[in-house]
Amino acid sequence: MKTILSSKTYLAIIIPLLCATNASNVNAQDAQVQGSPRDIKDLEVIEVIAQKRVQNLQDVPIAVTAISGKAIEEAAIKDIFDLQASVPSLIVSDTQSSTKPQFSIRGIGTSSQNAGLESSVGMYVDGVYRSRQSSLINNFIDVEAVEVLRGPQGTLFGKNTPSGAIQIRNIAPSHETDDGFIEGSVGNYGLKSLSFGKSVSAVEDELAFRLTAFTTTRDGFISDIDLGKNVIGDRDRYGARLQALYTPNDDLSVRIIADYAKIDETCCAAFTSLSNATAFGVDGKFGSDAVISQPPFNANLVEPSQFSDPTVAISFLPQAKVTEYGLSAQADWDINDKTTLVSITALRRFDSFEFTDGDMTTLDLISRREDMSQSSFSQELRLDYSSENLHVTAGIFYFEQDLDSDFDTIVGEDFNAYALDFLLGGALNPLLRGLDQLSAATRFIVAPSADAIAVSSYSANSQQDHSSAAIFGQFDYKINRHFNLIAGLRYTKEEKDLLNEFPYQYASGRLQPLDITSLGNPLVPSSNGPGSLPFSAAIAGQALAGVSSGAVVLGTPQFGQALQAFAPFQKDGWLNQSFSAISAIRPDTNERISDEQVTGSVKLTWQPERNSLIYASYGTGYKSGGTNTDKIAIGLDPLFEAETSSAIELGIKQDFPSIGLRINAAVHQTKTKDFQAAAFIGTGFTLQNAGDLSATGLEIESTWLPTSSTKINFTYSYNDIEFDSFDNGPCWSVTPWQTGQADPRQSLLPNGNAAPFCDRAGGAPFGQPDMQGSLGIQQSLNISDKADTYAVLEYNYLGSMFTESSNDPASQVNGFGRVNARLFVSLEAHDVDIILWGRNITNEDNQGPLSYAAPFQEGKLLSFYIEPATYGVSVRTRF
Repeated sequence: MKTILSSKTYLAIIIPLLCATNASNVNAQDAQVQGSPRDIKDLEVIEVIAQKRVQNLQDVPIAVTAISGKAIEEAAIKDIFDLQASVPSLIVSDTQSSTKPQFSIRGIGTSSQNAGLESSVGMYVDGVYRSRQSSLINNFIDVEAVEVLRGPQGTLFGKNTPSGAIQIRNIAPSHETDDGFIEGSVGNYGLKSLSFGKSVSAVEDELAFRLTAFTTTRDGFISDIDLGKNVIGDRDRYGARLQALYTPNDDLSVRIIADYAKIDETCCAAFTSLSNATAFGVDGKFGSDAVISQPPFNANLVEPSQFSDPTVAISFLPQAKVTEYGLSAQADWDINDKTTLVSITALRRFDSFEFTDGDMTTLDLISRREDMSQSSFSQELRLDYSSENLHVTAGIFYFEQDLDSDFDTIVGEDFNAYALDFLLGGALNPLLRGLDQLSAATRFIVAPSADAIAVSSYSANSQQDHSSAAIFGQFDYKINRHFNLIAGLRYTKEEKDLLNEFPYQYASGRLQPLDITSLGNPLVPSSNGPGSLPFSAAIAGQALAGVSSGAVVLGTPQFGQALQAFAPFQKDGWLNQSFSAISAIRPDTNERISDEQVTGSVKLTWQPERNSLIYASYGTGYKSGGTNTDKIAIGLDPLFEAETSSAIELGIKQDFPSIGLRINAAVHQTKTKDFQAAAFIGTGFTLQNAGDLSATGLEIESTWLPTSSTKINFTYSYNDIEFDSFDNGPCWSVTPWQTGQADPRQSLLPNGNAAPFCDRAGGAPFGQPDMQGSLGIQQSLNISDKADTYAVLEYNYLGSMFTESSNDPASQVNGFGRVNARLFVSLEAHDVDIILWGRNITNEDNQGPLSYAAPFQEGKLLSFYIEPATYGVSVRTRF
């Protein structure tokens, strides 16, 4: 019922637009009959390649946002994170790490926590598929346009497009003599940025080169109480791109691109958005923050009052490094006036390194290190045919990659004491001390107790060989002057060889013995009720008491039984197997996955007159399955299945030239099957198929030119998205500890006990706001005849959302807005542009879209900051 009502609401918006379209058509026809001028306002003509050919945006039956390179320059948009405010239904976040951004469109996206997961949002740069999401987070330099396509794109695009695609087109070499530029920026937090681009004509009208380069540095905006001021969240990026364009004749062009980019940043750190020093709903209940702030730990804690001044307290500064480079070649051959053959070949390499404090405290408990490398080859061969009434695109696509990921969870020197004294409440300390005393008294005939956690690192090493091949085709047939039919299919074949290994390294350097599992589980709770010792600890305690009192004598059978009871606590790492998923031994995963899918789309367009397009479409998308490359709990399936999506969309693209108004709107209903959900459970991220996910949404993009000197841009999107099924989902962990309220979606085991998972049907993916929008007003300023000047004020809004994977009520944040402003001055006589810009100028201090329960700190929520107020000046000169 909820979806039906939502659909009616959206239709109530679309139908008036259709009526207005008809009225506009009549007025336009009357004006033409009377000889009146038709266009009295200049609405920009935007060209896109959303259907693999150059078209006017207003003629494309796809919900697509296109932003030109000129607009990106004038808005001082530095990267995809700045751009998202102008794109309905697009969410991009890098709050956790520069190596792990998260992209989503229409509420459906992909965490990059796990190397085994592919993106739901297809990403392409100059026609080349980028398989790692971090590929798109570097600076926008020398860009021709950025296009964001919403909805499944399972026909024309290379891979992984169940929710949408992002295309970045960079400026190609030219033979122009005045297409060079140099741009420099300075701003607060020590921002310094310099970029350059210039084409060189080597052989007139035949061979041209273009060089582009950039560097950006900036201090962080997050301080650490021990490690310094503004040391986290910095920017340190540089890169270069060299291109060659060869056009020996009018029928052939070959473009070769070599690029290199580097990110080396101190990113990121989470703050305590909800402390567990004391429970806010249970009197007299104290958590880890209360304990670690006291001897013997004496950890420093950040007070809640420091929230508005981004500050954390961690044990070391995080590291995030990304290196990416590649070589591509595109050849376009016009076989005849109607047929063109296009070939795009690419080799790419991607390396990332991340080292972060896993517990986010000043204690040395756990840290996380990940070293990942990926190399890929892709080939697209496409044939385009155009006649008066028919356009056909058909081709093949091949992609292969080798992916290696080494992930380590490192145990710190404070962890043993923390585990025994706090996590186990000191219950086992008398037994361990007694064993040590007995060992000394028997001159070590009885071995002393061993380290509970003796491992220096728990590893999850992954190797993947992946190949994907596809055949695709689409036709666009003009039925008559008002109607077009567009339809296409794509067949995809996926092959993956996956090997995941989980070795442990002891502090001594040796590997953990596999027979550790034969020791049983020393932490299985006793049947004596809460607060009682674990069963094997109780037996060992009884045996210790007998030996210590003399009731059990050395050399007797009873003494031999006592030694057997002591054995679990005398072997290094005796706590590993029962402590957590990350520390438990689990078998390696060696799998081969083979899958094939047919996806496609069909669209019908109606163009009642040249300023109006109305369309209905149905499309499907797909991305392949894989394995968890992170450590997950035994009992959870390390494999996850392919994700598929289907969407029905109704849209309108309408220009009202007489009043300078453009409105593009769409409503959609999207169904995703076997949604690949990432959930943080305990100490790591678990990938699994959540089941079905439904989304119903509305999107509006509008531009209005009320006067020759005023421009108003408005975007809005609403997404009603929820899981139809999610049986083995994550459970609340913060609210139950803080309030004593159990998760109402807790599942039960066959024996009636609470299961370690919950039914999350009816919930929503985390980090996805129910609505988002922006309003921008641009006003030209007649300051001087020698300068073209305008001012812009923008308001961007994100609606309420859950920021944690279990939808724990403690993680819900209210909607908030941010204000941006800029002043643009163009000195045309000197070919110089000056931009004064500010983002989040009201310094909103809301947290970002990601939170998680603190590892081994029950009841504590960690969250990430959004970027505070930033401002600066950019100067661009052309030559």
